Amino acid sequence: MNLTEYIRIAIRRGWIIILTAVLAAIAAFVFSQIQTPVYRSTFKLFIQPARNDLSLTEATTRLIRGYESWLNSDLRAAEVIERLKLDMMPAELRSYAHFQTDVSRLVIQIDVDQPCEEDDASELTACLAQTNDIVATWGNLLVEWRDAENQVVRREDRIDAIPLDIPQIGKYSPKLAVNLLAGAILGAFAGGVVVFALEYMQAGVVRRAEDIERALGAPVLAQIPSEETA
Repeated sequence: MNLTEYIRIAIRRGWIIILTAVLAAIAAFVFSQIQTPVYRSTFKLFIQPARNDLSLTEATTRLIRGYESWLNSDLRAAEVIERLKLDMMPAELRSYAHFQTDVSRLVIQIDVDQPCEEDDASELTACLAQTNDIVATWGNLLVEWRDAENQVVRREDRIDAIPLDIPQIGKYSPKLAVNLLAGAILGAFAGGVVVFALEYMQAGVVRRAEDIERALGAPVLAQIPSEETA
């Protein structure tokens, strides 16, 4: 098909694509509104060797993955639960936590996600505070452990865990703008599939002289007018 045919199809069937995109975006909006908001608190720790020589720095980059594994365990989760008197099991708490290690920067990042209802302001505030307490307590376990380990090694061989900042919290999901855009794109794609199917099923139907010319590859020299146009 040439460009003219595509334009003709867009004019005649374009409303299908627009309608499916709008409906899908509305569905994405409704889905986003009924979801319980999830907030993420982030806490970063800098793993600092006592000296900057190559040997200790290299040892630190190898050990930092081990520190992440030490944090990401049911034992650490149980300690957090005990300190904060949380009503949950270690495996449940670990399902809310995520750990990332940036070896090049010697940084361990702890993320804790928790659903928080927004209907009541006081409940939301308490939920956000608890999420910050969880991630801070989890990070402080590493700080305390490294402090204890450093007491039995020489000062020049120590490796410290230092908080880079206080926990930072913000809404993690749902992402309304992303959901709307994704819904609209998927809806438009579905509409395009419908248009393609309709055009394919009606490809052999002759409505205009152009259809005959396209099918036969020859020009139409004359037309017999219908009774309505006669």
